[in-house]
Amino acid sequence: MVRRALTTTAAAFATTAALLLTACGGGGSSSSDDIKGAGDSSGSPSASASSSAGSDVERPVIKLPSSFQLTFENWTSSDPVEQAVLNDGREQLRAGYEAIIENDPESENRAFYDTKNGFLQSQQWIRTYTDKNLTVIGKLPVFDPKVTLSKDKAAASLSYCTDESKASTKNRKTGEVKGNPAGTDPEVLYVISMGKSPQGVWQAVSARSERGGCAK
Repeated sequence: MVRRALTTTAAAFATTAALLLTACGGGGSSSSDDIKGAGDSSGSPSASASSSAGSDVERPVIKLPSSFQLTFENWTSSDPVEQAVLNDGREQLRAGYEAIIENDPESENRAFYDTKNGFLQSQQWIRTYTDKNLTVIGKLPVFDPKVTLSKDKAAASLSYCTDESKASTKNRKTGEVKGNPAGTDPEVLYVISMGKSPQGVWQAVSARSERGGCAK
């Protein structure tokens, strides 16, 4: 389960794919003055939704089954703009796993939280599961979130860590369950480049991941 922020290639999925692969991509982090996504928040189709605090825009209702528990630790900020980034970043991740579990690479819920280019990357990630008839089960804590805003607060970088030690993939047909190979670091760092859409939704532009990149 892994993600990466800035640039993306299909090969990156293979190299980081120990377990639940999330979006992939290239190298280092951006400074707050050079965050990708400013002015690049071209939207994608939305789904029927319920309203969310902090915006008049109606957000999709994301539903995950009890067989996959995605938890967010310390997902708060005293800054309202940072909190808005956290809120939409959380739902973007939840929508991705919903798409995997629902076997739906065209997920409109996920598309709502991505720019057009970001959604192409999301589809690549989702299909690394759906093309192999895999779903996800278990527990996945998401923790240590950090938000860096651009000067004009129209773009942001959201980083966080996940712990895959209690999460697994499951084959829909055979029922075979697999976790990470022995010796694999279960913690993965994600960095998501985000832009604010004209409607006020923080959308993912691109993502990168680094297994073992979380602070100890």
